[in-house]
Amino acid sequence: MTYRCLLQMVLLLCLSTTALSRSFNLLRFQQRRSSVVCQNLLWQLPSTPQHCLEFRMDFQVPEEMKQAQQFRKEDAVLVMYEMLQHIFNILTRDFSSTGWSDAIIEHLLVELHGQMNRLEPIRKEIMQKQNSTMGDTTDLHLRKYYFNLVQYLESKEYNRCAWTVVRVQILRNFSFLRRLTGYLRD
Repeated sequence: MTYRCLLQMVLLLCLSTTALSRSFNLLRFQQRRSSVVCQNLLWQLPSTPQHCLEFRMDFQVPEEMKQAQQFRKEDAVLVMYEMLQHIFNILTRDFSSTGWSDAIIEHLLVELHGQMNRLEPIRKEIMQKQNSTMGDTTDLHLRKYYFNLVQYLESKEYNRCAWTVVRVQILRNFSFLRRLTGYLRD
Protein backbone atom coordinates (compact mmCIF):
# COMPACT_ATOMS: atom_id res chain seq x y z
CA MET A 1 0.00 0.00 0.00
CA THR A 2 2.72 2.45 0.96
CA TYR A 3 4.70 1.58 -2.16
CA ARG A 4 1.71 2.28 -4.44
CA CYS A 5 1.02 5.58 -2.72
CA LEU A 6 4.67 6.56 -2.98
CA LEU A 7 4.74 5.65 -6.66
CA GLN A 8 1.65 7.78 -7.32
CA MET A 9 3.21 10.72 -5.53
CA VAL A 10 6.44 10.41 -7.51
CA LEU A 11 4.55 10.22 -10.80
CA LEU A 12 2.43 13.22 -9.87
CA LEU A 13 5.52 15.19 -8.90
CA CYS A 14 7.30 14.31 -12.16
CA LEU A 15 4.29 15.19 -14.31
CA SER A 16 3.57 18.43 -12.49
CA THR A 17 7.22 19.49 -12.69
CA THR A 18 7.27 18.85 -16.44
CA ALA A 19 3.97 20.64 -16.99
CA LEU A 20 5.01 23.58 -14.84
CA SER A 21 8.37 23.88 -16.56
CA ARG A 22 6.57 24.68 -19.80
CA SER A 23 5.67 28.04 -18.32
CA PHE A 24 8.64 30.29 -19.05
CA ASN A 25 7.72 32.74 -16.28
CA LEU A 26 7.73 29.97 -13.69
CA LEU A 27 10.92 28.54 -15.17
CA ARG A 28 12.55 31.98 -14.94
CA PHE A 29 11.61 32.23 -11.27
CA GLN A 30 12.87 28.70 -10.49
CA GLN A 31 16.14 29.19 -12.38
CA ARG A 32 16.84 32.55 -10.74
CA ARG A 33 16.25 31.14 -7.28
CA SER A 34 18.46 28.15 -7.96
CA SER A 35 21.23 30.27 -9.51
CA VAL A 36 21.32 32.46 -6.41
CA VAL A 37 21.55 29.34 -4.25
CA CYS A 38 24.42 28.06 -6.41
CA GLN A 39 26.29 31.35 -6.18
CA ASN A 40 25.85 31.45 -2.41
CA LEU A 41 27.16 27.89 -2.15
CA LEU A 42 30.20 28.78 -4.27
CA TRP A 43 30.91 31.75 -2.03
CA GLN A 44 30.80 29.44 1.01
CA LEU A 45 33.73 27.43 -0.33
CA PRO A 46 36.96 28.55 1.32
CA SER A 47 39.17 30.70 -0.86
CA THR A 48 42.93 30.38 -1.03
CA PRO A 49 45.85 32.64 -0.22
CA GLN A 50 47.00 35.63 -2.22
CA HIS A 51 49.78 33.67 -3.94
CA CYS A 52 47.16 31.95 -6.09
CA LEU A 53 46.75 35.14 -8.10
CA GLU A 54 49.76 34.10 -10.18
CA PHE A 55 47.74 31.08 -11.37
CA ARG A 56 45.19 33.26 -13.15
CA MET A 57 44.77 32.65 -16.83
CA ASP A 58 42.80 34.00 -19.77
CA PHE A 59 40.33 31.26 -20.64
CA GLN A 60 39.01 33.15 -23.65
CA VAL A 61 35.52 33.68 -22.34
CA PRO A 62 33.15 33.56 -25.33
CA GLU A 63 31.97 36.95 -26.56
CA GLU A 64 28.42 35.72 -26.08
CA MET A 65 29.13 35.63 -22.35
CA LYS A 66 31.04 38.92 -22.14
CA GLN A 67 28.54 41.25 -23.69
CA ALA A 68 24.85 41.45 -23.21
CA GLN A 69 23.15 40.47 -26.41
CA GLN A 70 19.60 39.71 -27.31
CA PHE A 71 18.74 36.06 -27.01
CA ARG A 72 15.48 34.45 -27.94
CA LYS A 73 14.10 32.47 -25.03
CA GLU A 74 14.70 29.23 -26.96
CA ASP A 75 18.36 30.12 -27.49
CA ALA A 76 18.70 31.13 -23.84
CA VAL A 77 17.41 27.70 -22.77
CA LEU A 78 19.95 25.93 -24.97
CA VAL A 79 22.88 28.05 -23.80
CA MET A 80 21.87 27.74 -20.15
CA TYR A 81 21.56 23.98 -20.40
CA GLU A 82 24.95 23.68 -22.08
CA MET A 83 26.63 25.85 -19.46
CA LEU A 84 25.01 24.05 -16.53
CA GLN A 85 25.99 20.68 -17.93
CA HIS A 86 29.64 21.74 -18.25
CA ILE A 87 29.71 23.30 -14.79
CA PHE A 88 28.20 20.13 -13.33
CA ASN A 89 30.82 17.98 -15.08
CA ILE A 90 33.67 20.19 -13.84
CA LEU A 91 32.47 20.05 -10.24
CA THR A 92 32.37 16.25 -10.28
CA ARG A 93 36.15 16.16 -10.76
CA ASP A 94 38.80 15.71 -8.06
CA PHE A 95 38.56 18.70 -5.72
CA SER A 96 40.14 16.89 -2.73
CA SER A 97 43.11 19.29 -2.60
CA THR A 98 40.84 22.28 -1.99
CA GLY A 99 39.58 21.58 1.50
CA TRP A 100 36.07 22.21 0.19
CA SER A 101 33.13 20.71 2.03
CA ASP A 102 31.70 17.62 0.38
CA ALA A 103 28.27 18.66 1.67
CA ILE A 104 28.44 22.06 -0.04
CA ILE A 105 29.59 20.51 -3.33
CA GLU A 106 26.86 17.88 -3.06
CA HIS A 107 24.23 20.58 -2.49
CA LEU A 108 25.63 22.55 -5.43
CA LEU A 109 25.46 19.49 -7.70
CA VAL A 110 21.85 18.85 -6.62
CA GLU A 111 20.92 22.45 -7.49
CA LEU A 112 22.66 22.22 -10.87
CA HIS A 113 20.96 18.92 -11.61
CA GLY A 114 17.59 20.44 -10.69
CA GLN A 115 18.17 23.35 -13.06
CA MET A 116 19.07 20.99 -15.90
CA ASN A 117 15.99 18.85 -15.16
CA ARG A 118 13.73 21.90 -15.40
CA LEU A 119 15.30 22.94 -18.70
CA GLU A 120 15.42 19.45 -20.24
CA PRO A 121 11.79 19.13 -21.47
CA ILE A 122 11.95 22.54 -23.13
CA ARG A 123 15.39 21.84 -24.56
CA LYS A 124 14.13 18.58 -26.11
CA GLU A 125 11.14 20.36 -27.61
CA ILE A 126 13.36 23.07 -29.10
CA MET A 127 15.74 20.49 -30.53
CA GLN A 128 12.86 18.51 -32.07
CA LYS A 129 11.39 21.60 -33.70
CA GLN A 130 14.85 22.93 -34.58
CA ASN A 131 13.58 26.21 -33.22
CA SER A 132 16.90 27.82 -32.44
CA THR A 133 18.87 30.64 -33.99
CA MET A 134 21.83 30.07 -31.69
CA GLY A 135 24.01 28.48 -34.35
CA ASP A 136 26.96 26.18 -34.05
CA THR A 137 29.49 28.92 -33.34
CA THR A 138 28.05 29.78 -29.93
CA ASP A 139 27.96 26.11 -29.02
CA LEU A 140 31.53 25.67 -30.25
CA HIS A 141 32.74 28.70 -28.28
CA LEU A 142 31.13 27.36 -25.10
CA ARG A 143 32.62 23.90 -25.56
CA LYS A 144 36.08 25.35 -26.16
CA TYR A 145 35.84 27.57 -23.09
CA TYR A 146 34.87 24.69 -20.79
CA PHE A 147 37.45 22.42 -22.42
CA ASN A 148 40.08 25.05 -21.54
CA LEU A 149 38.90 25.08 -17.92
CA VAL A 150 39.18 21.29 -17.67
CA GLN A 151 42.58 21.28 -19.39
CA TYR A 152 43.77 23.92 -16.95
CA LEU A 153 42.68 21.87 -13.94
CA GLU A 154 44.35 18.77 -15.35
CA SER A 155 47.59 20.60 -16.18
CA LYS A 156 47.74 21.93 -12.61
CA GLU A 157 46.88 18.47 -11.27
CA TYR A 158 43.70 19.79 -9.65
CA ASN A 159 45.65 21.79 -7.08
CA ARG A 160 44.00 24.23 -4.72
CA CYS A 161 45.02 27.37 -6.58
CA ALA A 162 43.79 26.01 -9.91
CA TRP A 163 40.43 25.21 -8.34
CA THR A 164 40.27 28.75 -6.94
CA VAL A 165 40.78 30.17 -10.43
CA VAL A 166 38.11 27.86 -11.87
CA ARG A 167 35.72 28.69 -9.01
CA VAL A 168 36.00 32.39 -9.93
CA GLN A 169 35.23 31.50 -13.55
CA ILE A 170 32.17 29.51 -12.47
CA LEU A 171 30.98 32.45 -10.36
CA ARG A 172 31.28 34.64 -13.47
CA ASN A 173 29.28 32.03 -15.37
CA PHE A 174 26.43 32.36 -12.88
CA SER A 175 26.31 36.12 -13.47
CA PHE A 176 25.79 35.39 -17.16
CA LEU A 177 23.27 32.63 -16.38
CA ARG A 178 21.24 35.14 -14.35
CA ARG A 179 21.20 37.52 -17.34
CA LEU A 180 20.13 34.69 -19.64
CA THR A 181 17.34 33.76 -17.24
CA GLY A 182 15.82 37.18 -17.88
CA TYR A 183 15.02 36.11 -21.44
CA LEU A 184 12.66 33.36 -20.21
CA ARG A 185 9.30 35.05 -20.55
CA ASP A 186 5.96 33.68 -21.75
